[in-house]
Amino acid sequence: MFNVRKSRDRGWADHGWLKSHHSFSFAGYYDPRHMGWGNLRVINEDRIAPGAGFGTHGHRDMEIISYVLSGELAHKDSLGNVVGIPPGEVQRMSAGRGVQHSEFNHAPDQTTHFLQIWIEPNVTGIPPSYEQKAFPEADKRGRLRLVASPDAAEGSVLIHADARLYAGLFGPGEQAEMAWPAGRKAYVQVVRGEITVNGQALEAGDAWLGDGEPVLRLSDGRDAEVLVFDLAP
Repeated sequence: MFNVRKSRDRGWADHGWLKSHHSFSFAGYYDPRHMGWGNLRVINEDRIAPGAGFGTHGHRDMEIISYVLSGELAHKDSLGNVVGIPPGEVQRMSAGRGVQHSEFNHAPDQTTHFLQIWIEPNVTGIPPSYEQKAFPEADKRGRLRLVASPDAAEGSVLIHADARLYAGLFGPGEQAEMAWPAGRKAYVQVVRGEITVNGQALEAGDAWLGDGEPVLRLSDGRDAEVLVFDLAP
């Protein structure tokens, strides 16, 4: 069984300095049909205007991943981290028993475009922690590169959740296939470009949600970038 969620059907918020598409119910957008998928709770596609950002605010008991597409995201938190996140790097913040942070676009003339991802943890009340790693384009070209996992496999960032996140880049003639573990949910987010997932043609912003599909096949990419989630039921 699978479903396709088109980009145009996502929630939308325009705050002036922030424009955001919500794949699942978030803040002022509520849809009881779209509360999450497995333990994936939030995917927000955010665009932050030059010189703007999220002021200091708190999180707890959530695994938060930032995936930057263009521009740079400046991060500062109560753990003492003050860093910039450019495209090609993956940031993981485990909120645990509580963390404060802010996110800004300090560029005077460039929008920061990124995905904000929340995954429900499989352990709560842990000390908050932070990690950031670069994943070169060559590692994602024509394949799915593991970028986040519960065991830090293959040099991925460590998340305290029963989930694995892969990133891939696909052009003409490039394809990937994965046998999908029984009982696991799949979620494919098309970040940019166009690609076919198990026979379904998708465009940027579209998502493919699988449950019980034995194989995941990605093909016919045109300047495509995708995120693939292996999720707990």
